[in-house]
Amino acid sequence: MKTIADAAAALGAGRTTAAALTEAALARIADPSGEGARAFTAVHAQTARAAAAAMDALRAAGRAPSPFAGIPISIKDLYDEAGVTTKAGSVVLNGAPAAKATAPSVQRLIRAGFVILGRTNMTEFAFSGLGVNPHYGTPRSPWDRASGRLPGGSSAGAGVAVADGMGFAGLGTDTGGSCRIPAALCGVVGWKPTARRVPIAGILPLAPSLDSAGPLARSVADCAIIDGFMAGAEDPLPPASIPLKGLRLGLPRGTFLTDGMDGTVAAVFGRTLTRLSAAGAHIVEFDLPELEQIPAANAAGGFAASEAWAWHHRLIAEGADRYDPRILKRIRRGEQMSAADYVELVEARARIIAAVAPRTAPFDAVICPTVPLVPPRIAEVEEEAAYNRINMALLRNTSVGNFLDRCSISIPCHAEGEAPVGLMLTGEHMGDARLFAVAAAAEVALAA
Repeated sequence: MKTIADAAAALGAGRTTAAALTEAALARIADPSGEGARAFTAVHAQTARAAAAAMDALRAAGRAPSPFAGIPISIKDLYDEAGVTTKAGSVVLNGAPAAKATAPSVQRLIRAGFVILGRTNMTEFAFSGLGVNPHYGTPRSPWDRASGRLPGGSSAGAGVAVADGMGFAGLGTDTGGSCRIPAALCGVVGWKPTARRVPIAGILPLAPSLDSAGPLARSVADCAIIDGFMAGAEDPLPPASIPLKGLRLGLPRGTFLTDGMDGTVAAVFGRTLTRLSAAGAHIVEFDLPELEQIPAANAAGGFAASEAWAWHHRLIAEGADRYDPRILKRIRRGEQMSAADYVELVEARARIIAAVAPRTAPFDAVICPTVPLVPPRIAEVEEEAAYNRINMALLRNTSVGNFLDRCSISIPCHAEGEAPVGLMLTGEHMGDARLFAVAAAAEVALAA
């Protein structure tokens, strides 16, 4: 069974049980030849088994809380779970008090009967798109695993877990691409909602102005179902079925495509455009000059550095030596930002958002490659200059959706056996349902 829909159908028909699904996922996590030890920072084997048994009993009594009761998933080590210390992929918070309550977005999934397998590894404090973690190890992308390829971050463990069948979905967060980048480098689907749709309460922050919480899964429909529960829907449905024929997909000239796109991504993305056009979509190139203003707006450090510094400065004063030095340096950029810098950033963002809105309004989605690179080798980012260069390349396209406060999704567009390449579709602010429908149509066309 590949998808949540497959598992729900099998559970409903009595062809499998929650216990069987959970044991299969736990076995994959525990497999010493796999990536479980690096993909997870904590495995809740005992409580997962107990939850699965409870869901099986409820289903047998006709009282399953939802059709998805008993389906195992994972959560990123940023989400609070009552009784568990949220460490955010770091050792800085070792010994910190356990959370008193579970994050509302997670609690909604538990209430629907999903089984939480454990906590997935991540870039320390979510402050990088690479997925490297010196404290817990760096999980490897499923592609060319022998070479040790980056999984993408910051939701690195979630991407690897979903790709490797360690649960049917993984909850991530996305401040500059942290759901979509690992989805692209691991060959799965990653969703970033319009930020205000899903509560970020109970999630350790990176930059609340940009933070959003979304799932990684193996299909667009699976992401839509998980997102629906996280957003508070009582009975989430798969995306509406719409034809791709006649849809207008905007392709920005310039920034998204020209800088640093490697040959594999260029070839796969070109082939993807051809296939979408053949299925009836209208690919329309257009100018989006306001994107060139975003780097200048962020020049003093941006929301991530300033807001991270506000959260971390006391911890840093007490134990800077426990941070990954590369993450520490990124956070400390915020120390130099003034109140005037921050206010000017807020004003610049509002201006850019307002200017972009009429340019993208004629399109059903804006499209581009999720990232311009196939998964780089982990060894390539050991030197700091390369770490920074590759990190910025991976974040370049995805971070625009966060700055503009849009919904956005990455879906695989490569052929089986090829290096993973993601197609990113970005919708309007609060246009999440429409974007899910467009992405589902594109997914069907690319699978044909």
